Amino acid sequence: MSDAPPAIEASASQLGNLTQFLIWVAERPRTYADIMEAWRTSCPRLSAWEDATSNGLVDLARRSAGDAGDAGAAVATLTPKGRAWLAARQAGMIATPRQGAGVAPLSH
Repeated sequence: MSDAPPAIEASASQLGNLTQFLIWVAERPRTYADIMEAWRTSCPRLSAWEDATSNGLVDLARRSAGDAGDAGAAVATLTPKGRAWLAARQAGMIATPRQGAGVAPLSH
């Protein structure tokens, strides 16, 4: 198994927001309502939620009736790929590409 971080697609302008979003979700499971309240945007350059879901970094599942909080609420958590990517990013294994370099897979 490779030690290389999972490849994702994001531009330099999106990478910081994506990283902050994943850190925020990693702190505790977040409901979809929480995410939309805190992260919804109509700006295509600030698409942390969309980037995280399209790259398979977060998973959205319904909370069961036995769970604390809003039973039946959709809750986002990091996927194994999301945890691995965030750990690699925080360890400096994933550098921020130069501005203007376009969209490129971010992995070593």
